[in-house]
Amino acid sequence: QVQLVESGGGLVQAGGSLRLSCADSGRAFRTYRMGWFRRAPGKEREFVAGIAWSADSTAYADSVKGRFTISRDNAKNTVYLQMTSLKPEDTADYYCASGPSYNFWGQGTQVTVSS
Repeated sequence: QVQLVESGGGLVQAGGSLRLSCADSGRAFRTYRMGWFRRAPGKEREFVAGIAWSADSTAYADSVKGRFTISRDNAKNTVYLQMTSLKPEDTADYYCASGPSYNFWGQGTQVTVSS
Protein backbone atom coordinates (compact mmCIF):
# COMPACT_ATOMS: atom_id res chain seq x y z
CA GLN A 1 0.00 0.00 0.00
CA VAL A 2 1.33 3.41 -0.99
CA GLN A 3 0.02 6.53 0.67
CA LEU A 4 1.53 9.82 -0.33
CA VAL A 5 1.00 13.02 1.63
CA GLU A 6 2.41 16.32 0.39
CA SER A 7 3.14 19.34 2.53
CA GLY A 8 5.02 22.62 2.36
CA GLY A 9 2.93 24.57 -0.08
CA GLY A 10 1.89 28.15 0.51
CA LEU A 11 2.05 31.73 -0.66
CA VAL A 12 5.40 33.24 -1.50
CA GLN A 13 6.61 36.32 -3.33
CA ALA A 14 8.39 36.06 -6.64
CA GLY A 15 12.04 35.28 -6.08
CA GLY A 16 11.32 33.41 -2.89
CA SER A 17 11.75 29.77 -1.98
CA LEU A 18 9.67 26.88 -0.73
CA ARG A 19 10.41 23.27 0.07
CA LEU A 20 7.76 20.69 -0.60
CA SER A 21 7.78 17.34 1.13
CA CYS A 22 6.05 14.12 0.25
CA ALA A 23 5.90 11.36 2.82
CA ASP A 24 5.04 7.81 1.88
CA SER A 25 3.65 5.52 4.53
CA GLY A 26 3.97 2.48 2.29
CA ARG A 27 6.62 -0.20 2.35
CA ALA A 28 7.77 0.10 -1.23
CA PHE A 29 9.10 3.65 -1.09
CA ARG A 30 12.70 2.62 -1.42
CA THR A 31 12.14 0.67 -4.60
CA TYR A 32 10.08 3.22 -6.49
CA ARG A 33 11.07 6.21 -8.47
CA MET A 34 9.42 9.38 -7.26
CA GLY A 35 8.28 12.44 -9.12
CA TRP A 36 6.74 15.85 -8.73
CA PHE A 37 4.08 17.13 -11.09
CA ARG A 38 2.04 20.30 -11.15
CA ARG A 39 -1.20 21.58 -12.59
CA ALA A 40 -1.61 25.28 -13.06
CA PRO A 41 -5.08 26.82 -13.31
CA GLY A 42 -6.53 26.09 -16.72
CA LYS A 43 -3.58 23.98 -17.82
CA GLU A 44 -2.71 20.34 -18.17
CA ARG A 45 -0.72 18.53 -15.53
CA GLU A 46 2.98 18.60 -16.28
CA PHE A 47 6.07 16.82 -15.09
CA VAL A 48 8.34 18.89 -12.87
CA ALA A 49 11.06 16.61 -11.54
CA GLY A 50 11.82 12.95 -10.94
CA ILE A 51 14.32 10.91 -8.97
CA ALA A 52 15.34 7.27 -9.17
CA TRP A 53 14.88 4.99 -6.20
CA SER A 54 18.62 5.06 -5.54
CA ALA A 55 18.72 8.84 -5.99
CA ASP A 56 21.53 8.48 -8.52
CA SER A 57 19.45 9.84 -11.35
CA THR A 58 17.27 12.92 -11.53
CA ALA A 59 15.33 14.68 -14.26
CA TYR A 60 13.80 18.12 -14.53
CA ALA A 61 11.46 20.01 -16.77
CA ASP A 62 13.29 22.70 -18.70
CA SER A 63 11.17 25.35 -17.02
CA VAL A 64 12.56 24.53 -13.57
CA LYS A 65 16.12 23.47 -14.30
CA GLY A 66 18.60 25.36 -12.17
CA ARG A 67 15.86 26.54 -9.80
CA PHE A 68 14.31 23.35 -8.40
CA THR A 69 16.07 20.42 -6.77
CA ILE A 70 14.52 17.04 -6.07
CA SER A 71 15.94 14.79 -3.39
CA ARG A 72 14.85 11.86 -1.27
CA ASP A 73 15.53 10.40 2.12
CA ASN A 74 14.74 6.72 1.99
CA ALA A 75 15.20 6.36 5.73
CA LYS A 76 12.33 8.79 6.19
CA ASN A 77 10.31 7.62 3.17
CA THR A 78 10.22 11.21 2.04
CA VAL A 79 10.92 13.02 -1.20
CA TYR A 80 11.55 16.75 -1.33
CA LEU A 81 11.30 19.49 -3.90
CA GLN A 82 13.38 22.54 -3.08
CA MET A 83 12.10 25.44 -5.13
CA THR A 84 14.08 28.65 -5.43
CA SER A 85 13.80 31.80 -7.52
CA LEU A 86 10.09 31.18 -7.76
CA LYS A 87 8.12 32.87 -10.49
CA PRO A 88 4.41 33.65 -10.77
CA GLU A 89 4.19 31.02 -13.51
CA ASP A 90 5.19 28.39 -10.92
CA THR A 91 1.80 28.89 -9.29
CA ALA A 92 0.06 25.51 -9.35
CA ASP A 93 -1.11 22.55 -7.37
CA TYR A 94 1.90 20.31 -6.87
CA TYR A 95 1.58 16.55 -6.64
CA CYS A 96 4.04 13.83 -5.83
CA ALA A 97 3.79 10.47 -7.47
CA SER A 98 5.51 7.12 -7.20
CA GLY A 99 5.53 3.72 -8.77
CA PRO A 100 6.86 2.13 -11.94
CA SER A 101 4.51 4.24 -14.05
CA TYR A 102 3.72 6.87 -11.45
CA ASN A 103 0.78 4.75 -10.45
CA PHE A 104 0.32 6.34 -7.05
CA TRP A 105 -0.52 9.96 -6.33
CA GLY A 106 -0.84 12.28 -3.41
CA GLN A 107 -3.63 14.78 -2.89
CA GLY A 108 -1.50 17.76 -3.78
CA THR A 109 -0.35 20.95 -2.14
CA GLN A 110 -0.98 24.44 -3.45
CA VAL A 111 1.82 26.84 -4.31
CA THR A 112 1.03 30.46 -5.09
CA VAL A 113 3.73 32.87 -6.21
CA SER A 114 2.78 36.52 -6.14
CA SER A 115 4.41 39.09 -8.39
